[in-house]
Amino acid sequence: MQSWTPNTPLQNGQYIIKKVIGGGGFGETYLAEDTEENRLVVIKTLNREQREKPDFAEIQKRFRKEALDLSKCYHPHIVQVYDNFPEDGLWAIVMEHIDGDDLAAYLENYTAENGYLSETEALRYIDQIGQALECVHERKLLHRDVKPNNILLRRESKEAVLIDFGLAREFQPGKIRSMTASKTEGYAPIEQYERRGDFGYYTDVYALAATLYSLLTNRVPIPANYRAEEDVKLSPPQKFNQQISDKVNAAILKGMELEPVNRPQTVREFREMLGLVVKPVVNIPTPPLVNYRPIPVQQKAPQNIPTPQPIKQEVQLKSAAGMDYRKLQNYLKAGEWKEADEETTRLMLTVGKREKEGWLRVEDIDNFPCEDLHTIDKLWVKYSDGKFGFSVQKRIYQSLGETGNYDEKIWQTFGEKVGWKRRKSWLGSWLYYKNITFDKKAPEGHLPFWGCGVFCAGLPSSSWWRFVRVGVSLLSRRDL
Repeated sequence: MQSWTPNTPLQNGQYIIKKVIGGGGFGETYLAEDTEENRLVVIKTLNREQREKPDFAEIQKRFRKEALDLSKCYHPHIVQVYDNFPEDGLWAIVMEHIDGDDLAAYLENYTAENGYLSETEALRYIDQIGQALECVHERKLLHRDVKPNNILLRRESKEAVLIDFGLAREFQPGKIRSMTASKTEGYAPIEQYERRGDFGYYTDVYALAATLYSLLTNRVPIPANYRAEEDVKLSPPQKFNQQISDKVNAAILKGMELEPVNRPQTVREFREMLGLVVKPVVNIPTPPLVNYRPIPVQQKAPQNIPTPQPIKQEVQLKSAAGMDYRKLQNYLKAGEWKEADEETTRLMLTVGKREKEGWLRVEDIDNFPCEDLHTIDKLWVKYSDGKFGFSVQKRIYQSLGETGNYDEKIWQTFGEKVGWKRRKSWLGSWLYYKNITFDKKAPEGHLPFWGCGVFCAGLPSSSWWRFVRVGVSLLSRRDL
């Protein structure tokens, strides 16, 4: 087993290594091309140092398990895991490639020109990463290496994404256990300097608070072990940046307490201290009951969501955007489902004026002309005898209890219902386009896949979450 060089093919040519983009105490990271999905991906493996250890088999087993655990953390601010595979005895993890700089580089460039980062901007990133950590903690995992270098900013949206789970480990709250001694000075709490430490959610709280300290002062905090051994107090961040509010200053110091018991015990508690969590109003007094004579009211029978029926009459090919839908009609009439799906993609991108980008945004779906949406939908419903179409997908989605907002459980179940997601398999597993069934025997609502399937399968962009939001937006349209 040796390191991969540029142009090395993996998995029978599905992935082509382009270059090495990083390496640390545990892993080697490569930029690669996914030839089947026509996108850039990041591939991570264990490095040579780990491969030479006598317990490498066990290390690699844990490495893969951690990747499997991470793959279950579907969250907009966590890097997405696409795949895993063995290559010549070495397991590789395929992840989303994020176009953007890490927060440390962004901070360096920003402060050189503008001075300190504003508290508002810094808190926005901390809130996003805090929510990501809550997702990680729900799965009984700790990240253990939160720092500006492990947070990427998407170039287009400037949203923060947590990466590099190389030190992530399973844990049981309140249980002392042995973990690797790797850490990042300045961001690691005191328990990470001990071979057998009392780890908990508060371990990541310290690192998140230290990251906020760094963002607002442009300084790496004093290492926790030095503070403990030399009895040195941590300088308040306000000492360096007087624009920091008293609330945020106090929250940072509390989050970076040396003793774990003195810190906020959860990330949510830390976010509350920062004023990032809106608490519900409680203890509203209930007015006294008044005895009125009941007025009989005729109860309405619960309304069922109507099932789209096959359309017998000819569909009028209306378009507010001047589109010609005859080709789509001919493909559907002939039962050429794949060609029809691809034509649907082309038409929707053209209407949305997003041919160059190759994907639609939420605002494109919200502004998509109802005439054109109805024409596309009615053509699919008519020629599939009511089995395929946006309105069919919407009915299935609504039947699961959707509210118009993203709900992970509902979205996952919807994917299984329409056959876009395999049950009980690695990653869930959302299908690639090549695995879609272009046949009338496919599950109800399986097509058109472009309509919203592409938004959850990571095609053609690496931003899985962006497509989920667009899919939810489409299936929440009132005029379908």
